[in-house]
This record gives sequence, C-alpha cells and structure tokens, in this order.
Amino acid sequence: MSTSAGWDHPRTSFYTDHYELTMLQASLHSGAAHRRSVFEAFARRLPDGRRYGIVAGTGRLLEGIANFRFGEAELEFLERTKVVNRETLEYLASYRFAGDIWGYAEGEAYFPNSPILVVEGTFAEACMLETYLLSVLNHDTAIASAASRMVSAAGGRPCIEMGSRRTHEEAATASARAAIIAGFDSTSNLEAGIRYGVKTVGTAAHSFTLLHDTEREAFEAQIASLGEGTSLLVDTYDVEKAVRTAVELAGPRLGAVRLDSGDLVAQAQWVRRLLDDLGNEHTRIVVTSDLDEYAIAALQSAPVDSYGVGTSLVTGSGAPTASMVYKLVSRADNDGNFVPVAKAAKNKVSVGGRKYALRKLDERGTATAEVVGVGHRPEDDGNDRPLLQQFMKNGELLPGWTGHEGVLRARQRHADSMAELPPVVNRLQRGDAAIPTIYEEH
Repeated sequence: MSTSAGWDHPRTSFYTDHYELTMLQASLHSGAAHRRSVFEAFARRLPDGRRYGIVAGTGRLLEGIANFRFGEAELEFLERTKVVNRETLEYLASYRFAGDIWGYAEGEAYFPNSPILVVEGTFAEACMLETYLLSVLNHDTAIASAASRMVSAAGGRPCIEMGSRRTHEEAATASARAAIIAGFDSTSNLEAGIRYGVKTVGTAAHSFTLLHDTEREAFEAQIASLGEGTSLLVDTYDVEKAVRTAVELAGPRLGAVRLDSGDLVAQAQWVRRLLDDLGNEHTRIVVTSDLDEYAIAALQSAPVDSYGVGTSLVTGSGAPTASMVYKLVSRADNDGNFVPVAKAAKNKVSVGGRKYALRKLDERGTATAEVVGVGHRPEDDGNDRPLLQQFMKNGELLPGWTGHEGVLRARQRHADSMAELPPVVNRLQRGDAAIPTIYEEH
C-alpha cells in the first residue's frame, strides 16, 4: 500500500453501523455467513439535471479496507455493550478482508446503474464493509462530480480548491483529494498535501491587511517575505487604490491580485485594464467569493486567470451525496453454485447477477453507450473499452491505486474519460445522462 510516510491511516472497523455486526452474528448462527457472495455499489440515478458523475474515493477506501481490523479496544466495547455474542467476537478478532475487489477506476465517468464497485468474498467479510464503503464513495464521488463540472466551466483556466473551513476536517481533506482528481490545479489544504502529495497554495486573508496600520504596510510585509511574485488581496478597502499600491511596490513582477467580493465580471474587466495601463500585463487576476460552476461559466467573458472555489465544491454544488447503494447481487447456493439475487421493492429494484461493463466507442473514440453484461462480459467490437479494473486480490492491494500514484493516475483517467464523452456533457443546463446504459443478459 502506498500512503504518505507523514500519515498513519486509522483503524476503520468502527466507521460502520450497529446492524452490520448483528447481521453478521445472525448469519454466523444460520451458517450462511461463509457463503461466497458478490456485492455491488451503484447509483440508480444521477443528481437532478446532471449528465454524468465522476468516481472518486476508491483509493482512500482501499487503504481503509486494508486497515479494517478489530483490536482490543473495539472488541472490549462490543463485549461490554453486548452488541454481539462470544462467537461473533471470536470471528471479529481475526477478521481481515480476504476477497477480491473490482471497479471503475477513480476519475472515470459513470452513469445510472454503472457497477462502480464489485466486492467478491464471503458474506461475512463483505457485508461489514457496506457503511464504510458507501460513506467514502458517496462523499468523494459527489465532490469529484461537482469539481468536474467546475473544471469544464472554467474552460482551461486553473481552479483552486479552498473549502476546508466549510466542512468537517476529514471531509475537507477528502474533498481536496477528490477535486484534484477531477482536474483542480491545487488546494489550500495542507493535510491533503502531506497525505496525497498534491500541490498546496495560499498567501494571505483580509485579517493580514487589517492587522497592519495601513494596507501599504501589509503589502510591503507580504512582498518582503513572500517575494514579488506573491498574490495580493486587493478588496479589503478600495480596490483601485490597492491595485495601484500593489503595482507600485512589486512592479511588473507582481504575481497576481485577488478579488473576493462585488461584481466580479465588471471588476475583473476594469482591474485588467488598470493593470495593463500600469505596465503589469503579466499580473494575473484570481477571483474567489462563493463560486460554483454557474458563476464560473458566467465569468468566461471576464479577463480572469484562475478561480478559487470553496463552499459549493465541498457540498457537491447542491448534490452532497452520489446516492450510491451497496447490494448483494449474487451468492452461492448449498451446492456452491452462484445464483443471482435482487431486491424487488417498489422504486428500489436492482438487477441480480455479477456485472461486467464496457464503454462503446465510435470510430472517432466518442462514447455512445455503456454496456453492462449480467453474468457475462459484453463483446468488444475492437473500439470499445472495458471499465472494470481489479484493485484487490485475495485481500491484497494491487499496486498503483492508492497514495500519490493513485491520485495522479485518477487525474489522468478523468481527463481521458471526459475526452471520450460527447460534447453535450459539458453543458450546464438540465439534461439526461450523456450516454445510455444498456443491460445485456444471457
């Protein structure tokens, strides 16, 4: 497993729900706990109006599953609170996931009912992962899906993740990672930097300017300490005066000015003209202030160089969860033969059987459909791309999916996947999924 030397992954076995363990106990009692089983994670629908989603969190999840153990403290709690009986405690004391995990690579686009993760093992070892698995995938996928829309709206201009103060501290780190996978250039979150090796950035807030007797003194101190290439926040008092002071102090090598309030389109336009008139044609303009994909799209006509995004990113821009579920789709019968199983409840119907998926591509390499084979691999006509990758075999992590390497691979996968999708995917107005999902059954 490839994780940062600066961070020890916590034990994850209690990031779960009580009923996972009582279900385990009952299945141990019935004798069905050791039946070979196949679980799948998928989303029945995309958030309202979205045309695609982006898978994220798999690398974090795999690291967590590798640390899914029950130590003395956990076992003592379960015994003291009588959550499970002695037989179940003995099983948990030696628990480790020893099955196989397949799925869509992080950064991959997905659609309704895409088999995003396939977990194969005994019922006992796979059922306990449900809550932890869904909490990671639902959160990170929601963030990456929102981030991807923002990156598309930015049209090649860099996006900076800066939402740490708007969410839980662990969610902030996970959000930064997901945003980088979906094409964001950098993050303000240092914990994401040390865990995942991603680029971190930042200079100063309004409080730094307010700390000094004058704005000039604040700018002088920042330039002296951080260099002329720093970014100066110019809207604490009077923007025009601040820009002129910044240029006077740093000269044409001033890196950037940041705008954090007001009519950003109009303000960016006249600030650009002012900078150019003062000889600072290469000084960039960074904008922040409650941006989302729609605000970023509206700023396309403005002379903006990069966007800093906070609240909307870490809340999924209106879709804080990917609505994924984790269902048993196949299990062995008494003779050891696999049989498909499926829930039939109204509005929550699932399709039984182990799934395989590929993306149909036309002669130009553009995706036309997602084909999901039930119990068999769909036929590849030569242009198509299989989607399921193996992440874990017999409980052992396969290389390349976690740590910094995993983030880099996922970021490239996002770029490649987006390039395959038809142009409609980049439109922000409401619409159906970019490509259809087609089931193939024997």
